[in-house]
Amino acid sequence: MLLRTISDRYPISISDRDTSTKSKLLGDILREKPQEADGIDSVVVVDNVPQVGPERLEKLKNVIHKIFSKFGKITTEFYPEADGLTKGYIFLEYAAPTQALEAVKNADGYKLDKQHTFRVNLFTDFDKYMNISDEWETPEKQPFKDFGNMRHWIEDQDCRDQYSVIFEAGERTAIFANDAKEPITFEERARWTETYVRWSPKGTYLATFHQRGIALWGGEKFKQIQRFSHQGVSLIDFSPCERYVVTFSPLIDTKEDPQAIIIWDILTGQKKRGFHCESSAHWPIFKWSHDGKFFARMTPDTLSIYETPSMGLLDKKSLKINGIKDFSWSPGDNILAFWVPEDKDIPARVTLMQMPSRHEIRVRNLFNVVDCKLHWQRNGDYLCVKVDRTPKGTQGVVTNFEIFRMREKQVPVDAMEMKESIIAFAWEPNGSKFAVLHGESPRINASFYNVRNNGKIDLLKMFDKQQANSIFWSPQGQFLVLAGLRSMNGALAFVDTSDCIMMNIAEHYMASDVEWDPTGRYVVTSVSWWSHKVDNAYWLWTFQGRLLQKNNKDRFCQLLWRPRPPTLLSADQIKNIKKDLKKYSKIFEQKDRLSQSKASKELVDKRRTMMEEYHRYRETAQQVYQEQKTIRLELRGGVDTDELDSNVDDWEEETIEFFINEEIIPLGDLKLNNLKWQKNSSMGRTCKLHTKDLHIHLGASSHGVK
Repeated sequence: MLLRTISDRYPISISDRDTSTKSKLLGDILREKPQEADGIDSVVVVDNVPQVGPERLEKLKNVIHKIFSKFGKITTEFYPEADGLTKGYIFLEYAAPTQALEAVKNADGYKLDKQHTFRVNLFTDFDKYMNISDEWETPEKQPFKDFGNMRHWIEDQDCRDQYSVIFEAGERTAIFANDAKEPITFEERARWTETYVRWSPKGTYLATFHQRGIALWGGEKFKQIQRFSHQGVSLIDFSPCERYVVTFSPLIDTKEDPQAIIIWDILTGQKKRGFHCESSAHWPIFKWSHDGKFFARMTPDTLSIYETPSMGLLDKKSLKINGIKDFSWSPGDNILAFWVPEDKDIPARVTLMQMPSRHEIRVRNLFNVVDCKLHWQRNGDYLCVKVDRTPKGTQGVVTNFEIFRMREKQVPVDAMEMKESIIAFAWEPNGSKFAVLHGESPRINASFYNVRNNGKIDLLKMFDKQQANSIFWSPQGQFLVLAGLRSMNGALAFVDTSDCIMMNIAEHYMASDVEWDPTGRYVVTSVSWWSHKVDNAYWLWTFQGRLLQKNNKDRFCQLLWRPRPPTLLSADQIKNIKKDLKKYSKIFEQKDRLSQSKASKELVDKRRTMMEEYHRYRETAQQVYQEQKTIRLELRGGVDTDELDSNVDDWEEETIEFFINEEIIPLGDLKLNNLKWQKNSSMGRTCKLHTKDLHIHLGASSHGVK
């Protein structure tokens, strides 16, 4: 009843006899002969279908075929009837089981009209549900895998952040704990990854790449947490909630079973869904909402939004948007921003759409548009649309910044025109300021602006003649680095935007990358072996631009800071901490002094060790000296000369004094008288010159003149 029988499709009778002979004659037919499971696995049952009579049956079939043919080739359709009406359910057979599974995933819950919402199931599911036992069976206990503390690095008493380093051209990968004096090796392995590594958004997992797929590592000892088999994988992306990971491979993809892009469940390791992908030029192909509930993909004239955990299309249908060029999710809300270019007399427009309601909360029309770029502030408080325009009657391109104030009623938009070409734009992560690099080399200017609540955009400061092509804000805001990477020879400018002063100007020759640590206290500049084959190293700086370390690594390739999860503190708690910052700073200063004393203690310990080694050597030498005393006495005729005061009893003390000459010394008004010689009991003479107030002794001895 459900399917055509095999004999209907293949009228030639094929018995088990003479199989080998008939295989030669009917090889092509035998290869296409369906197995019993093939037909059943390819059948879906669609319930809640409208009950119609013969006059409307053909129209219903056309509608059903249009909906379900999107998922694959339908080979058989069966509409059961009773009393001149369809029964309200139908059977559809696809060419392949994977197509039937795709129909179930995407069409289940499809709303045909107000009275009819489809329920779609595989035909094989009916057997599974019919064979369920009426008796409860306790599920088998699964062994618990303890991977240790997955957030262990957050509990470091000295608040050291971690970072990964790939060096020796990818042969070695190490995890270091950051320290102002020198990095502390936490883990190091050979051939840990075949290409590069990637941290998950909250820092829980470290992803490594291999020819056969992806591996995730974590815990205190970096044990393997999960593996995902995807041959030739080259790109990955995590959902912001760390629940899903997306992998891309250019090697494997079939029409029936899409394998180019696969979305995996990180906790279970199961494949959630596969997608086709012709090019990965604009990775990531899927863009995630801030909470990981939705992800979207853009194709020509279509924006497809999927929901988790079903991985099906939101409301079972895509958005038809003619000419859509780009889109982006708000980092703070489930709001989509997309732009569409001009079409004849219809102006270009930027649209903000709330999800999942698909309600348009703001539309901005734009004219004479060449291109648009969407720049969200990290908290989603502002959206800047960089609009390149060619005004009528003028030559060249003019840039406008359209600033959407997302937290205000009706989302007001402020416009600012820039007549110079724009090199880089970046929002302050936690504030209302933004930085712009504009102009042409060598006259590149860096300007800093602030957006007021009343819509006024103030220019705070402009630095002219900067050697910079990139802007890197501290994750905590206020501080930034203007960097001239690669072709600009690694010029660095450290800026404090609170009063717009340059704290320091430095250089890291041929620097290719700049990476801030999660706290905003340190920043790393590096020269990657992947972009430059000499001078490969990474340097550690303070946020003020003071160089702390130069770490040279053989064929250094990549450095990535380990992200931190969002704070568990409320806004009020953070406010109180900032209020009592002086109290906490004293504790930190004490810790800093303690760390310095620890360094002094290490030096003292080193010196003490050297002194102890000397004393041990001295004792050994003295022991040998005492053992040789007998030999010394024999050589010196029994006289002990080991000590200076040996044989004191045999000593005779004799003092000899004798007169050398006489000299008359004029002493001004002082008159010398009573010059007398007197004989000493010992040999020698002494001359005494007597005056009223002065006595001078002149004399000589065998030891010299006194």
